[in-house]
Amino acid sequence: MTNTFLLLQQPTSPLRTEKKLSILELIQDGGLGGQIIIGLLFFLLLMVVYIYFERRFAIRAALKYDANFMPQIRSFVVSGKIDGAQALCMKENKPVAQMIAKGISRIGRPLEDINTAIENAGRLEVYKLEKNVSILATIAGAAPMIGFLGTVIGMILSIFEISNAGGNIDMKLLSDGLYTAMTTTVAGLIVGIVGYICYNHLVVKINKAVYLMEATSLEFLDLLNEPA
Repeated sequence: MTNTFLLLQQPTSPLRTEKKLSILELIQDGGLGGQIIIGLLFFLLLMVVYIYFERRFAIRAALKYDANFMPQIRSFVVSGKIDGAQALCMKENKPVAQMIAKGISRIGRPLEDINTAIENAGRLEVYKLEKNVSILATIAGAAPMIGFLGTVIGMILSIFEISNAGGNIDMKLLSDGLYTAMTTTVAGLIVGIVGYICYNHLVVKINKAVYLMEATSLEFLDLLNEPA
């Protein structure tokens, strides 16, 4: 009986409520500054996705190379049908075809002039392939810094709120401020990583297109250099 009475007298510990982490609530509670930073990072992420897929499809189209293109060009050039070779290049309408078309238009001039014309056309085609790709590199470098800026702003606001509390540190207020501050850093790192991966993948694809253009131009120059 006594033991039962003692058990009844012992204070019961309050039930611990598990706090669930909600990214949306953290953004909403982050204040105007944090929301602006998150909105800016989200916009940059949309830019990364759009530029990546737009350039990816453009480069894929440029890499579609007809294996019969150069044999047909050889046949036209050897038989003296320059107009037919030009028409074939215009029909193909690929970076490789544009380079060969520029070289065909210079047939009859010194080989060095033809080579220079092809190189200039190749630079122009590579410039077209690299359109907006540098923006991905810029976003990959700037996004983490923008996220860190949001973190610094969140920390400053948290310290300001604590100082206004008269020195009484409210752990809930402090933890909420830290959560919000770290959210912008995580968002910035995510956007930066995605932008970095997309940029490097496009660079690899562009280099592949450049190697194809160089190989085709050398094949064309060898054709012109063959003895009649």
